[in-house]
Amino acid sequence: MSERTIALVTGANKGIGYEIAAGLGALGWSVGVGARDAGRREAAVEKLRAAGVDAFDVPLDVTDDASVAAAAELMTERAGHLDVLVNNAGVTGGMPQTPTTVDPATVRRVVETNVLGVIRVTNAMLPLLRRSAAPRIVNMSSSVGSLTRQSGSGGEHTTGPVSGAYAPSKTFLNAITVQYARELRDSNILINAGCPGFCATDLNNFRGVRTPEQGAAIAIRLAALPDDGPTGEFFEDAGVVPW
Repeated sequence: MSERTIALVTGANKGIGYEIAAGLGALGWSVGVGARDAGRREAAVEKLRAAGVDAFDVPLDVTDDASVAAAAELMTERAGHLDVLVNNAGVTGGMPQTPTTVDPATVRRVVETNVLGVIRVTNAMLPLLRRSAAPRIVNMSSSVGSLTRQSGSGGEHTTGPVSGAYAPSKTFLNAITVQYARELRDSNILINAGCPGFCATDLNNFRGVRTPEQGAAIAIRLAALPDDGPTGEFFEDAGVVPW
């Protein structure tokens, strides 16, 4: 990679996203803190800088075309390239969301952030990633998106509550990750999905059993893959997650 590796993390103002930014910064990388809430974003940048991270502010709403385009322009002006993109921003849509009762508007809202937001940001940043010597894309998914684990096949137990929006959105995200990998296989861009585990964040009212820092570890590992690393795969700390 270049002398100063440039990374962008979406949803980086709190929780797992913040810890991903902190972890990448600890590698000596320059990290863009992407988030839509100006106050929390600026506070996160200030906190990261106080910890010695070369962090910078990137206003970014992944559901808004104009916001994403502006973020890409900001990244272009700042560095002229991008080495690592971590698509971390996500929403649950609230529970319960059983398929027989879920409001289609909830499904639409979750997919807009968790899937279309990833596509929107990835495509906007691809020209910058193509200028990197070793570009990496990490899509933060969840084991609840694994159809194998959801169905209980392969000796696995089902995971997470019955979900008509959040879990299927992560399955969709996993599928689009595979399709990006297929299209980009002849390039030097490595793109993978990562599961942080059940972390205590505001997305689950802090019921998780892992810390956000623990959850960030998989993203940091996938962001720093060597040139012969995998692409189009799904990982957690313990190894490969079955699709």
